[in-house]
Amino acid sequence: MKKLSKILCSLGLLCSSFTVSANTTDLTTCLVDHLNGKERKNLAVWVFMAMAAHPEITGYTTLTDEAKESMDKNIGTLITRLLTDDCPKELMSANKQDPQALKNSFEVVGKVAMQELMTNQSVSAALTNYIKYANQQKIGALLQQ
Repeated sequence: MKKLSKILCSLGLLCSSFTVSANTTDLTTCLVDHLNGKERKNLAVWVFMAMAAHPEITGYTTLTDEAKESMDKNIGTLITRLLTDDCPKELMSANKQDPQALKNSFEVVGKVAMQELMTNQSVSAALTNYIKYANQQKIGALLQQ
């Protein structure tokens, strides 16, 4: 159970690279194919809530313990369904081939979940708002060297 918890926590490790086997690809495809838009958004919210637990970030959020517990239950149910109902054959095959398959597959699932939020116009605007404060001339001059 401890190992599974560590693997599932890899959802927050959204930017690492890895080599995938065909079985891992099958598992990844199955997991992603069985997520609907609401579930991808819920996964992204769960990742956000997990990151908000960092001591330097907690002051910027007003998450209640009840909201966190509710989201943990929701994600636990979702992960259980994905692995045991939707993709059990792919999970077993990938796990036999590669002990990192589950971790690697959930890294992709995490990326897909975050894309669900990143394509929103308000999020895109928030991510580019810093530009008005960046010294573009100074940066451009450095890039011209």
